[in-house]
Amino acid sequence: MVIKHKVSECQEHILVNDEEHGEILCAKCGRVIQDKTEEAGAEWRSFENQPDRGRTGDGTCLSKHDMGLATIISRSNKDVTGKPLSVGMKNTIERLRMWDNRSQAYSAGDRNLRQAFSQLLSLKEKLGLSDAVIEKTAYIYRKAHEKKITRGRPISAFLCATLYAACRETETPRTLKEISKSSMVKVKQINKCYRILVERFDLRMPLVDPIVCVSRIANKAGVSEKTKREAANILKEYERKETTAGKSPMVVAATAVYIATLKNNDGFTQRDIAQAANVTEVAIRNRTASIRCAIGLA
Repeated sequence: MVIKHKVSECQEHILVNDEEHGEILCAKCGRVIQDKTEEAGAEWRSFENQPDRGRTGDGTCLSKHDMGLATIISRSNKDVTGKPLSVGMKNTIERLRMWDNRSQAYSAGDRNLRQAFSQLLSLKEKLGLSDAVIEKTAYIYRKAHEKKITRGRPISAFLCATLYAACRETETPRTLKEISKSSMVKVKQINKCYRILVERFDLRMPLVDPIVCVSRIANKAGVSEKTKREAANILKEYERKETTAGKSPMVVAATAVYIATLKNNDGFTQRDIAQAANVTEVAIRNRTASIRCAIGLA
């Protein structure tokens, strides 16, 4: 920082702020104008000699059973100066770690949340979900847990039901079959818990837009960008002339992608698109005729 400042001793000083030594001095004559200046910024240093100099942990989030507010005792048996602890102190710290771990899930409700949210993080990685969907899932599950709706029901099945509800509310294209396959829970169990969830909370789920599913199916099948745009145009034309309510959005989107590949001669079969969309070939075949008739394709 260079500042021009006029004083009586010198016609013009060019002041330089030396932040390392805490001094303000003149760049011309070298005179120290002020020493022991205070640093107004944040104190950035690490007491553990690590590149991460952050003083705080992760923020609070609903997807952790303790919402991220629990204490964490480090596994390194060293004091603040970096010296190793004595044998007696190591035993004391180890007992503190044990009781700290036990106290975080003392009640049955805490253990329920701990098991459910550990499975939720696993599903997040398998399904490639965003943090917003995970937080919404944790919010719905916590509300159901408070009202004791989860009591007597499988944790995995109810968690998958809340995850599917969160995907529907955030318009994330994930089907029950995909969630069932990733969680190893039967679709019938998830359906049962989902119906209970919708009835108890009186949820109003928005309709899934098939256009949202087009990009996912096309990327998985490996079709070109031109075909994606063509499939989106087909869906817009189909929605304008005929309602898509009551029809599976994934099937409608897969059918639009298949028709677009036929128009562009990409060489994809119904089986390729069906496997990418995780639907049957018969469903695509049946929907192809109705879409062709609606938009006027031969």
